[in-house]
Amino acid sequence: MNSLQLFGRRLKELRKQRNLTQEKLAELIDIDPKQISRIENGGCFTTFDTLEKIAKIFNVKIHDLFYIEHKKPKDELIKEMNEAFQTASDKDIELIHKIVMAVINKN
Repeated sequence: MNSLQLFGRRLKELRKQRNLTQEKLAELIDIDPKQISRIENGGCFTTFDTLEKIAKIFNVKIHDLFYIEHKKPKDELIKEMNEAFQTASDKDIELIHKIVMAVINKN
């Protein structure tokens, strides 16, 4: 995934957290709704002026719009867990299993 796609994913995440449609966000920052779609899909970027407006709408600093490493794709998380399991002790594996089962309510 390239940087534009990651930024777009972050914008979409913030927009959905605020229960805003692409159309409503576009209206609030005074751009074409199609532009929001293109940004979220990683097809283009935007101007600094628009970044300032987006940050203001979401009540974050501009650099927070680029905080894109906090969520990893599912396949990457699974890979990291599998690697961790290879070095975990039997006791740790049992504890991890109990925690996972409690979290997903399949115990």
